[in-house]
Amino acid sequence: MDRETFEITAVAHVVGGRIEPTDDYWGGTRAIIRIDDSFPVDSVAGLAEFSHLEVVFRFHLTDPADLHPGARRPRDNPDWPPSGIFAHRNMRRQNWLGVSRCRLLAVDGLDLHVEDLDAVDGTPVIDVKPWFQEMGPRGDVHQPAWPTEMLRDYYAPKPS
Repeated sequence: MDRETFEITAVAHVVGGRIEPTDDYWGGTRAIIRIDDSFPVDSVAGLAEFSHLEVVFRFHLTDPADLHPGARRPRDNPDWPPSGIFAHRNMRRQNWLGVSRCRLLAVDGLDLHVEDLDAVDGTPVIDVKPWFQEMGPRGDVHQPAWPTEMLRDYYAPKPS
């Protein structure tokens, strides 16, 4: 099978919030997803009725040489098993795409005020979708123990 390539245009950028990506303490982080002004204001009509968004973005600060497609230990922790690139959710990916679910606090024109978005200031946003409960996982959800341990403080408030 031939690998397909294509071009994607950012529809928005993250404004504010964190300036550096970190592994933990994203809880309470507020930012704005500023939709490009080439979109009409009514492109966000009805969005304020939703509590959460699903945001697809590009890890724009990732070093292209820092790609690890093979198995490696999450966060280099020797207590966690080696896992391949498709068993991770981090930035070391072929296309540097991330997906985040965040709270929508307000819609102000083309500015979407959000909380708990784990993307930094300047991040290109590829797409924004409202979160529908019906699109969540169906059936029993299971995972190994290491993600629960690793992400214990991911959405905790940043310590003072």
